[in-house]
Amino acid sequence: MMHPVRAGLAGLALTGALSLGGPSAARAETQAFAAPLAGTSEVPPNASPARGEVRATYDTATRALSWSGTYAGLTGPATAAHFHGPAEPGKNAGVMVPAPAAQSPFTGSATLTEAQAAELAGGRVYFNVHTAANPGGEIRGQMVKAP
Repeated sequence: MMHPVRAGLAGLALTGALSLGGPSAARAETQAFAAPLAGTSEVPPNASPARGEVRATYDTATRALSWSGTYAGLTGPATAAHFHGPAEPGKNAGVMVPAPAAQSPFTGSATLTEAQAAELAGGRVYFNVHTAANPGGEIRGQMVKAP
């Protein structure tokens, strides 16, 4: 038989462990991001009539990024699409995560590194859709936290 004081302390320890859920569970969350896509957001800007949007969710516990998007009005078929970074608006950067988008709508997912996740959270990632007429990118949008 357990001493009443020890039993009480054991119960408190168990209750505390269950309610806190451990260190990673207490901090894990899902974050939403979005970017409107337009030729005027390219660097340098272009006169493409195309428009689109990308929405993404990021799970801080698993570092999983999932996205979906649409576009219309491109000058031709999409030849590539990517998340680029790190770059603030008005700056260009290399490919961070390939995001095939041969047709609209499109979806995808990837696991980010800690550094990539920090760039996304800091607003230094953009999404770009490329075409043959605009190999550097036809439509682009900066990924920002969404409500």
